[in-house]
Amino acid sequence: MSDTLKLTNTLADETRYSIYQYILKEKKQVNVQEIAEQFGIHPNVARLHLTKLTESKLLSSEFVKNGKGGRPARVYLLAEKPIYLSFPKQENHLLLQWLLELVDSIGEIAITKAKEISYRNGQKSIQHGNTSTQTFETKLEILTQAANSIGYFPQITEKEGKKSITFSIYNCPYKDQLNKYPHLVCGLHESFLKGQFDTLFPTNEFVQVESMQNHCNNCVYQIEVL
Repeated sequence: MSDTLKLTNTLADETRYSIYQYILKEKKQVNVQEIAEQFGIHPNVARLHLTKLTESKLLSSEFVKNGKGGRPARVYLLAEKPIYLSFPKQENHLLLQWLLELVDSIGEIAITKAKEISYRNGQKSIQHGNTSTQTFETKLEILTQAANSIGYFPQITEKEGKKSITFSIYNCPYKDQLNKYPHLVCGLHESFLKGQFDTLFPTNEFVQVESMQNHCNNCVYQIEVL
């Protein structure tokens, strides 16, 4: 079976896909018992799903000592190496690598221009009619759909009449390039998000609260709607 077919077959199962999403969001090691309890399934079924996800290279596994002198327990975690899926096979990640290297080599002028382009693309990706007449709930739904498509999750809090939207990114969509060009990649991604937020909420304060660059578990952005 080809890698592409194996991957699509693995994620076609609803429970298995939900388990992967859970591990993606929690971003921690899990074991068979935890998954069994979380999804209300038999441990043997949980083990089967985790094995399938590991065979498809979506997860990796390792043995850890339990501290009680018994046999090491197997734990599962997100695979470090991203998987690229396209029909037919394409090498867009290589093109991205070349372009990042080009921008980085040119310097600040190219970086500033690249941020302008990513900002405009953020604006275009979120345009759904006349946003000035849309309710906050409608705007949030639009933003949530865009967010979920690339793996970040919004939460809303309200204090003193002001609404704050917090976005947590648990699995960076650009992590394959993050180690080599962290400031460039994060700067472009932040400009893209800023373009989305400004389109829906023209008056806002946008800050990054946490960053994987600072050894945090995930990147967290917060927008306060004024």
